[in-house]
Amino acid sequence: MSGFDNWEKLVQKQLKTDDIYAILQKENLENITVKPYYQNNSETKILPKVEESTYLVAAYQDGLEEQAFAFLLNENVEGLEEKALFVNNPDLAEHILTEETNRYFSLIDVFSDDKTAEISEHLAGELLSKAFERQIGIDVSLHQNAGASIIQQLAFALAKSKDLVEKLGAEILEKLVFRFAIGSNYFFEIAKIRAFKYLFNQLSKEFEKDLIPYIFAETSFRNKSKNDSDNNLIRSTLELASAMIGGADAVFSNDYKIENHTELSKEISFKQQIVLAYESIINVFEDASSGSYFVEDITQQLAEKSWKLFLEIEEKGGYLELLKSGEIQKMIFEQAVKEQSWVEEGKIKIIGINLYPKLEKKKTVDELYNSNEIKAVRLAEMFE
Repeated sequence: MSGFDNWEKLVQKQLKTDDIYAILQKENLENITVKPYYQNNSETKILPKVEESTYLVAAYQDGLEEQAFAFLLNENVEGLEEKALFVNNPDLAEHILTEETNRYFSLIDVFSDDKTAEISEHLAGELLSKAFERQIGIDVSLHQNAGASIIQQLAFALAKSKDLVEKLGAEILEKLVFRFAIGSNYFFEIAKIRAFKYLFNQLSKEFEKDLIPYIFAETSFRNKSKNDSDNNLIRSTLELASAMIGGADAVFSNDYKIENHTELSKEISFKQQIVLAYESIINVFEDASSGSYFVEDITQQLAEKSWKLFLEIEEKGGYLELLKSGEIQKMIFEQAVKEQSWVEEGKIKIIGINLYPKLEKKKTVDELYNSNEIKAVRLAEMFE
């Protein structure tokens, strides 16, 4: 009798039922099959990071120059040397003065987010003229914060890349930074980063390239609450860990306070990364979860489902075409409303919001969401 058979019989005895899977298997928003027991399975070949060690990115503020070696820039800062600088403001892209000792990466997305469905060729041209290592951002962090599923996020990132290739040529694939927001589903988010590396590499092979995506991962706003900053801090720490373990090239922690930001809250948000990196050294591994049967399996499922959705988007004309018709907005809306209903019903438990809640429901789904618009909505807003 195999180890699996022994385990199955033991659990049947303990649960006093032959149908143990009806009890042990749980639903998830991605419709991924999650088994209660895993044996050795085929591993998806996951590519290494672009960076040898994950950059720990801080929002720029005076006094952090000695502690941080990577900064998110919303305005020009002079005098920085030997730093990695992630440019986050389109206005800054036109005026920033580059220094030879620094490395520059653009997080600026050239796509419109509404039904105008355009790529700003002027902005793209401005960015491509800069002496940055990577000049254009592909942002799907907005989609995550708006309620898109992991599968949708991955497919949209691929579809936006494909639209850029059609507009600017295949060489653009080597100049991209992919911006993802990381949510609370710890192992799924690890698998999301891993799956995207595989998917982007597959896309690049369609254009006779063999590329590794540059991934910038930040903490999500979707699961944060105005009234529970301590729990926000815990959630964002786990999100950072998911990103580092998954193999992101750079990580950034948004302020754990939704309102009333302070210099101290900014510093604490950044130093979460320091503690994770220096206490556990998880920022140096290429693929720390490799060999985990569970993570390998969900990585493979996410990759397959995302590639299928990407092909469906392409068959209908691509990302911009579906944005123009409103189909992208509708897909996100339906997923977001489903997630919100799971929170409202208690199927997704968020401490301080629907588990040991402090407040009653204050807003309806109709007040929070719009099927014609991609906008960030925090799950806690229903109760605030």
